[in-house]
Amino acid sequence: MRVFVAGGTGVLGRRLVPRLVEGGHQVTASTTGAAKLRLLERLGAEGVVMDGLDAASVGEAVEAARPDVIVHQMTAISVAHAGEPDMKHMDRWFAGTNRLRTEGTDHLLAAGEATGVPHFVAQGYAAWNGIREGGRVKTEQDPVDPMTGTAAEPAMAAIRHVEDAVVRAGGAVLRYGWFYGPGATDGLVEPVRKRRFPIVGGGVGYCSWVHLDDAASATVLAVEQRARGVFDIVDDEPAPAVEWLPYLAECAGAKRPMRVPAWLARPLAGEVAVTMMTEGRGFSNAKAKRELGWELRFPSWRQGFREELA
Repeated sequence: MRVFVAGGTGVLGRRLVPRLVEGGHQVTASTTGAAKLRLLERLGAEGVVMDGLDAASVGEAVEAARPDVIVHQMTAISVAHAGEPDMKHMDRWFAGTNRLRTEGTDHLLAAGEATGVPHFVAQGYAAWNGIREGGRVKTEQDPVDPMTGTAAEPAMAAIRHVEDAVVRAGGAVLRYGWFYGPGATDGLVEPVRKRRFPIVGGGVGYCSWVHLDDAASATVLAVEQRARGVFDIVDDEPAPAVEWLPYLAECAGAKRPMRVPAWLARPLAGEVAVTMMTEGRGFSNAKAKRELGWELRFPSWRQGFREELA
């Protein structure tokens, strides 16, 4: 199968491309600059420089690749693209990614339609952002929370755009949990070690995690099975911050996280961080296991954190 991976040098793309190649697929993968073409070559893909926000650039890249499936993994969350993580000003931090999830998605879908690409798989998000009503664990039947009036509202709207557009086109959206693993763990652990990641309030907000290798394996299944619809790609153990954050600190050899009341955290870290820590909803992976036959290497963040930080 010919697979076009848009965003092949991101943290997930770097784990996904080799798996597709190992599965016997012919992979063309995009990056935003020529400096990373050598990396894609080492991963086994044919590299192409593409601007995901330029319809002509996207159209030319897809037409040249003539893929059987497009996999949309484009984001702009890295420090190089977006600066240091800033949940208080998430609208600014995620501005580039929001455009890639709206304009970029539309460009890829249009290019696929023009070239006759029969299948499309796109990156979604399902960590702590389930709708804040009912139980603490959500399924694909539940929408993401709109986070109305907060700095996360544009990001949630962009995620909904991906889901609506891709499902309407007959493709699959993989709502990945919070990534950890090679290239992703360090950015999470550094603030924990510096005690800049406190438990807010009671820390009862839930979160779902997924190791990058498990996210990659689920994506390969969605590609090969021509999956359709929305799938929550998370591990088996959604958990509250009061459980996973101290455990992460322990695995990292850091001091136990501090606790701060919500009223103090709100002006310092912002409403989004407080909501995540106190009201977050995790997700269930039952559908992905049942319909894709997905098996996890790391069924729990407990095992994954420990092994990654050993």
